[in-house]
Amino acid sequence: MVLATALHWSTRLLKTLESMGPLHGYGIARRIEQTSGGLLSVNYGTLYPALLKLEQEGYIESEWGVSDNNRQAKYYQLTRAGRKQVQKSLFPMFVLAEIQLKSESYWIPKGG
Repeated sequence: MVLATALHWSTRLLKTLESMGPLHGYGIARRIEQTSGGLLSVNYGTLYPALLKLEQEGYIESEWGVSDNNRQAKYYQLTRAGRKQVQKSLFPMFVLAEIQLKSESYWIPKGG
């Protein structure tokens, strides 16, 4: 199940960047939490290593910029390879959703 969770997490990050465009880490985390209806809580100790891994794999690239509150922030965006990976990952996302529905008792919601 760890592999499925890692695949799901990477796909969620890529899909967030695909739909929102360039975002800094905090913005990515907030967007994932919003789109899950508050069911998912993003752990920053997991987020930034995942972003680094996706960058090393060539799926995203980063650039320093200034955030809305006038602070330096690293902004992430999809590369061409990242867009292709999002398309390849759509089918496994559907499979994971079906697995999740069949085994809801194994999933722990936020705060649970």
